[in-house]
Amino acid sequence: MDDLALALWRSRYRRGEESSPEESFARVARSLAENAREEARFLDLMRSGRFLPGGRILAGAGAGGRVTLMNCFVMGVMDNSMEGIFTALREAALTLQAGGGIGVDFSPLRPAGLPARGAGGVATGPVSFMQVWEAMCATVMSDASRGGAMMAALRCDHPDIERFIEAKREAGQLAHFNLSVLVSDAFLAAVRADADWPLVFPADDLPPGEGECVIRDPDGAGARPCRVLRRLPARVLWEKLMRAAWEGAEPGVLFIDRINAWNNLGGSERIFTTNPCGELPLPPFGACDLGSLDLTRFVIAPFTDAARVDLAALAETAGQAVCLLDRVLDVSRYPLPQQAEVARRTRRVGLGLTGLGSMLAMLGLRYDGAAARERACVVARQVRDAAYAASVALARERGAFPAFEAESFLARPFPRLLPEALRAAIRTYGLRNSHLLAIAPTGSISLLAGNVSPGIEPVFAARAQRVVHLGGAEREVTVEDRAARLWREAGQAGLPPALIEAAGVSPEAQLSMQAAVQPFIDQSISKTVLLSPDTPFAAMASLYLLADALGLKGCTVYRPGTVRGAVLSAACDDLKCHQSVL
Repeated sequence: MDDLALALWRSRYRRGEESSPEESFARVARSLAENAREEARFLDLMRSGRFLPGGRILAGAGAGGRVTLMNCFVMGVMDNSMEGIFTALREAALTLQAGGGIGVDFSPLRPAGLPARGAGGVATGPVSFMQVWEAMCATVMSDASRGGAMMAALRCDHPDIERFIEAKREAGQLAHFNLSVLVSDAFLAAVRADADWPLVFPADDLPPGEGECVIRDPDGAGARPCRVLRRLPARVLWEKLMRAAWEGAEPGVLFIDRINAWNNLGGSERIFTTNPCGELPLPPFGACDLGSLDLTRFVIAPFTDAARVDLAALAETAGQAVCLLDRVLDVSRYPLPQQAEVARRTRRVGLGLTGLGSMLAMLGLRYDGAAARERACVVARQVRDAAYAASVALARERGAFPAFEAESFLARPFPRLLPEALRAAIRTYGLRNSHLLAIAPTGSISLLAGNVSPGIEPVFAARAQRVVHLGGAEREVTVEDRAARLWREAGQAGLPPALIEAAGVSPEAQLSMQAAVQPFIDQSISKTVLLSPDTPFAAMASLYLLADALGLKGCTVYRPGTVRGAVLSAACDDLKCHQSVL
């Protein structure tokens, strides 16, 4: 590890008297393994640098205490009553205190201005209760080395959706939250048709009254009458959402109908939101169990005409990583019993990738080229197939996940894309994990790996200034991309010929890379589309419709010069490395 990686290890992941990262890896391996052979395999997996588990696992496994090894959670469906709201607040506080970020769908809360349930009064609406969550998070996490992370989501047909869109227009507002709008297929159709859009709320949760009703299923409890409280042109609402994103990078968009359609367990569960960075669409009380393969470690003969990815080693490592992440589910503490029940009933894990941009530079492929997308597909397919094969093997040894039902699972869209040999094996032996793949933003992990490009993002810059949180304080440090450093250490001048920095990758090419990889990821991808400061509003807004057309599960953009701050800078350009939504 370089000096920055070592400083990060000391600040966030070192425990007790550990004198080296290898001792931390040994602690993790020892705590997760069931026998000496498995312990040696897990240790080698981390020590090689080919795989790094998520930060909560590195920090907490084998360290004692009451922390969770899950990176984050989605909270339960909120009951629209004062008792229900503050029960949800308590559950969120306990989860944050244990070290997990949270995703919260505020859609069940009554719109502002309507009569409140109970002893009179007027409802204050979802945004006002988000302020309560914000204060709670700031208090609970005030002495934590990592700030609390929360995702707030709201349906696009909720009567308070405009207030929600505007909630972070001023700098510093709801700083612990990322915001996402749950955009439905019906709303996008209304936008394209320039139709009116009804803002609705379940009629059975409103005082008796007259008014138009439509049939909706807002909370997974079944279709029922919802009263139309007002209407507005769909394009007006869409433009407000786009304008907020253009000026402040939020809210992001979750294509919630597609998320549910592609859920491997979509026949038995409903998803309402994601974890704070968006790569895990999760059911109520679902949890993130994350780790990433560093793709730069699998490149043979980098920067030469013979450069290639060792696909056999990649497959072997992916299979071992699935075994490690599966063990995390059994070893981890869960802040709430409902979280433990969901995690162990479905056994979701999120094996991801990092260093894609750096890997492509080492292979001599420009990130924005068709050849780069083709290579990314080859890599992602190899990881997918190896991960599912490993999960089948675990099911043969330890049993399938308790919610597994072969025919309904194999009928879902993603499993239908698997090779027939894998589908046959799943039908015969079952599957240990309902979901296996998710690409997280890997901010800290990418630094531990020697500053590889995070997730599937392009290389931000060959050299950049980055703000890093170390020991409770912020430090600005100079970082060099791993591909650029390896090129320089090999005695080469300048930069690798294929290294294209993020500012040189068009937004359309960024979405195209995400779209190329998404069919091989059964959950989702944390990705922010990086824009130039002078990007016109209309050009930015068109990207969201392009993301939908490409079949993505969501979209978030960032344009420098917005109300959000910057943690990375290169030359004269400020660029926020935003914790993104998909």
